[in-house]
Amino acid sequence: MKIQTSKFGLVEIDDNKIMAFPKGLVGFPTCQRFALIQTNDEGVFFWLQSVDRSELAFVVCDPRLFVPDYRVPIKSEELELLGLKSPAEAEVLVIVNKVDDMLTGNLQGPLVISAASLTATQLVLSDKRYTTRHPLIKLAAAQPKAMSKTA
Repeated sequence: MKIQTSKFGLVEIDDNKIMAFPKGLVGFPTCQRFALIQTNDEGVFFWLQSVDRSELAFVVCDPRLFVPDYRVPIKSEELELLGLKSPAEAEVLVIVNKVDDMLTGNLQGPLVISAASLTATQLVLSDKRYTTRHPLIKLAAAQPKAMSKTA
């Protein structure tokens, strides 16, 4: 399947890798089909691209790379929706934002995914240890470019 994206133009996606969010995402309840796009070989950050809206894409990552003790309590009805037998089977991603010189993650709104069924949901957690802008990593300051002077 080919999908149009505002960031990367026309991108080919394997039909069997389209994720279904039956409830959509917070603020986007009608956007229910997404693809993960890897833009480099590092595999830390991905784009979660809407299949149906070219302008809708989010940077996402595995929060445990930055917050190793991060755990998501998943209720039994959410497990059932995703077709999972236990929370350990779930893949968890968070939406990343850039705030000044910091990348932050929405740890209160994790994306929980069943890799087997490619069904996913966004949870809204009430755990006050985490925020919607939880610091993940400080970005390196841009180095000024050297100027060459010619006579």
